[in-house]
Amino acid sequence: MEFLVGISPREYQEKIFNTCRNMNCLIVLPTGLGKTLVALMLSIHRIKEFPNEKILFLAPTRPLAEQHLNYFKKHLPELFAEMELFTGEVSAEKRKKLWEMANIIFSTPQCIANDVKNNLYNLKEVCLLIEDEAHRCLKNYDYNFVAKKYRESAVNQRILGMTASPGSEVAKIREICSNLSIEAVELRTRNSPDVKEYLQNLEFEKVMVDLPKEFDELRYSLKKIFEGYVGDLRMRNALFGLATKTELIKLQKKISLSLSSGSQNFSFFQAASSCAQAIKLQHALELLETQTFEGFKKYIEKLVDEAKKRKSKGVVKLVSSQEFEFIVGKTREISEKNMEHPKVGKAVEIIRNEMEKNSEAKIIIFTQFRDTASLLSKKINEFSNVRSKIFVGQAKKENTGLNQKEQKKIIEDFSNSDINVICATSIGEEGLDIPEVNAVVFYEPVSSAIRKIQRAGRTARLMNGKLIILVTKKTRDESSYYASMAREKKMHSAIGELREDMSKKYESKQKQENIGKYF
Repeated sequence: MEFLVGISPREYQEKIFNTCRNMNCLIVLPTGLGKTLVALMLSIHRIKEFPNEKILFLAPTRPLAEQHLNYFKKHLPELFAEMELFTGEVSAEKRKKLWEMANIIFSTPQCIANDVKNNLYNLKEVCLLIEDEAHRCLKNYDYNFVAKKYRESAVNQRILGMTASPGSEVAKIREICSNLSIEAVELRTRNSPDVKEYLQNLEFEKVMVDLPKEFDELRYSLKKIFEGYVGDLRMRNALFGLATKTELIKLQKKISLSLSSGSQNFSFFQAASSCAQAIKLQHALELLETQTFEGFKKYIEKLVDEAKKRKSKGVVKLVSSQEFEFIVGKTREISEKNMEHPKVGKAVEIIRNEMEKNSEAKIIIFTQFRDTASLLSKKINEFSNVRSKIFVGQAKKENTGLNQKEQKKIIEDFSNSDINVICATSIGEEGLDIPEVNAVVFYEPVSSAIRKIQRAGRTARLMNGKLIILVTKKTRDESSYYASMAREKKMHSAIGELREDMSKKYESKQKQENIGKYF
């Protein structure tokens, strides 16, 4: 394609681009298969068609928006277009001037939404709106506000949504498509015939571990207390469905809203306390079953400390129960034996084996919790040929975690092989330009199809790769593993159904337009 520098599109990218030229399109393409190149090709096409108009490229975070800007700069001729990165750090007055001068603007949805709300500029002259990580285009997210304003004001409209996975629920996928006025969906997977030839072999391994009997005794006691609180919620007609952590958090919000609205129902106050303790116990169970014993121990000690400080009557009552006292004693006993969750040892063994096979290997371990990432990184660094760092977001509480500058440095060090193993939380899943890796390890399965696809997409693109998922038998790990597989299948089926509907609508529209020509 004319104006592309140092890169050539693949056949499937050309096909997707040809759809995007003519219709508002949602591209569903696994991480690393070149969604951004299609966005670049479409940007070139729109600028040539409307030379005096602008392109607006939105990404959910500043580092991701900056990454897209750098990609465009790398693959466009130097004087092709004036490109700018909009952030909150640039003053409003300067952003207003830059908007007038720029041809392609890269920003977060929050920044653009605030500017439009403050009448700093409008979207009338934007001939292409690109929204990356489009699975976020739900509810009241700023992506939707910008898309709505764009549809209301732009003269020459074209919208492009991009995601590795829009999720598995038909209603949510339809909502995303409706919010972006999508007319066509271009879906590709690793197994699509026109994609397959460009990818390397992906070896998959599921590693099963047993929960030690000592952990099982703790789990039995935790569940016993947990069932007591759940029983109380059901007796008060507060809880009717499954007592999962997600459902309990939803219930807590509902009860809190009712109480903040002035409800004086005594039963609701009791239900609020039972719900809060049930959530704590579910979290403890999750740590025990799927994470590290060190993390579980810390959490039990935290609850004991909260009870000592009398943080709430509920936690005092929980910790003073005979069953909980047994849990505290058993936790100390296991800790004294220096026992750890078997997945820790297995993950360390996997890294050691991979490094022995290939000393140049780069590996990412994904895990849900920071404490788990920290412990794994510490254990892995005990090997002489391993240089591991944790890759986490910045927590607002106690200013822990990594800021954007530190995150950027870790990615650079990983690219340069100064680091060869990254232990990452969910921040490593979405969009960031982390280099190709030899193996991806899931410390725990994730039930979300979106997160599974994003994690797995880090390997087997340019070289053979390996995906290893650790699963603790007879725990929530097993249900999460099968849930993500089922949701991925459901996603493909939902998108297929949606594409068929869109195709029929498009054909009907074409027929109506053709009929109109004769009358």
